[in-house]
Amino acid sequence: MAKLKLKGSFSGLKKLKNLKINFRKKKKREMHIPASHQKPIPKGLKIIEKYPLYEPFSHVVIVQNPKTGEYMYILDELQLDPLERGVYDRILDILLAEIESPKEEIADPRKFFAEEAKKIVDKYRISLGWLPDVSWYKILYHAERDLVGFGKIDPLMRDPNIEDISCDGVEKPVYVWHRKYESIETNLKFHSDETLDNTVVKLVHMAGKHVSTAFPIVDASLPGKHRLAVCYRREITPFGTAFTIRKFREDPYSVIDLINIGTFSEEMAAYFWVGLENRSSIMVLGGTAAGKTTALNALACLIKPGSKIITIEETAELNLPHDNWVSLISRQSYGLGGSGVGEVALFDLVKTSMRHRPDIMIVGEVRGQEAYVLFQALATGHGGMCTMHAENLDSAVKRLTSKPMDISPAYIPLMNIVLSIQRVHLIKNGEKKAFRRVLNVNEIVDYENYRTPIKWLPAQDIHESMFDKSVLLSSISQRTGLAKEDIIKEIERRKDVLHWMREKNIRSYKEVADIIGEYYARPRLIYKKISAELEAIANTIPKKS
Repeated sequence: MAKLKLKGSFSGLKKLKNLKINFRKKKKREMHIPASHQKPIPKGLKIIEKYPLYEPFSHVVIVQNPKTGEYMYILDELQLDPLERGVYDRILDILLAEIESPKEEIADPRKFFAEEAKKIVDKYRISLGWLPDVSWYKILYHAERDLVGFGKIDPLMRDPNIEDISCDGVEKPVYVWHRKYESIETNLKFHSDETLDNTVVKLVHMAGKHVSTAFPIVDASLPGKHRLAVCYRREITPFGTAFTIRKFREDPYSVIDLINIGTFSEEMAAYFWVGLENRSSIMVLGGTAAGKTTALNALACLIKPGSKIITIEETAELNLPHDNWVSLISRQSYGLGGSGVGEVALFDLVKTSMRHRPDIMIVGEVRGQEAYVLFQALATGHGGMCTMHAENLDSAVKRLTSKPMDISPAYIPLMNIVLSIQRVHLIKNGEKKAFRRVLNVNEIVDYENYRTPIKWLPAQDIHESMFDKSVLLSSISQRTGLAKEDIIKEIERRKDVLHWMREKNIRSYKEVADIIGEYYARPRLIYKKISAELEAIANTIPKKS
């Protein structure tokens, strides 16, 4: 079970069948643990929210300690009773023996498994003994969860409100980062090294990677593009295997989503839109989990359709709606120790991408020699976008001009726009909550010479624009022959387009990209239509007396 490798197909079942793991013995050992690992809600805790994850098998209850104000994530999952567990053990062996791997790659392994497992269960149902339908549904749920799902943490992976899942070791509670309640403890624990190690090995193999005591550190992408980081066994951590999963949204945030939640303003997004159309380079700064990659992905939706885009990442996180898009992913070494045999680093990918004649090159994160090649590409007229771990522009420039990036100060102005994004705490409706905000947008005029055309005012929670200070718009004016005032008017028109999409609740990143593509193709016609609709909407709003 630990060796299951499943990445869009059922080829992993062949390997699973050949393993020397005795499922029945393993399950009997685990029977010493209580049938339900989930404890009842402790007394004195207040229930804040309930919602289903996978009806009727798993639900979530968010509780709060009135004394401390701390929240807890209670997973309520249907467990198998001893009779059902015995049948489940026998069913596992039958499923592994009878389900055949499909010859072609399949889009939905869970659906394929559910259909095939139901056929096999119906075939052997009588011989396995009488059980009510409810029990068979529970057995199939657990089989799907353990064989083609993510095992014990599968219900957490189904929760769209969770951004991160982390386990710090054996007998330590699993923690999640909840979009509404931030970092909270769950009632899930791994009670033995064997169970935790098997779960992590399975996750790593699902990602198509290898983990062992010789190679205890793994950074990989799970099916669904969820990012997995692993520290295996007690080689580098005294508490046992630790892992963190950064969940990937199936429906990525669009620029409209970021405007709706206040990360961007409409005017700021319109400014980026005009900048990207004129091949301006953009760098997104911020700390861990500040929303850098989310912002970068949303900004990429503003790129003109038909532009050749190459994205370069260590693990695949970007998801673009463009057809002319090449995604390049770095690869770790196949050799032992520090040999570097077969390694394909970000530096190599950035160099290779230059031969593909990209209009815009997007590097997921710069932190090494790849930064030097990226700036070389900017010097030759290519557009470029990237993220970088830094709190502000000054610290970013210091990192860029120091080793290992070692960018010459003369090249720093090639990065036209730098925006700093952070997670901040604001009081909304009398409650303190976390939000992600762009603190400021800077333009690099020269080394240590910056302008700030947009900045965030925390007291009002609004972004203030000062385009009269913008040197980028002046530079675009010189290149295009348009007056700076006309460019600012164009920003206003694009702001209206973005506002219209918000009014019409057009937020899917593909739908947003389609509207932006239409505006690129027929700006006057689209704007005329949008202006008329916005005016009609304004007329329906009653005026205050």
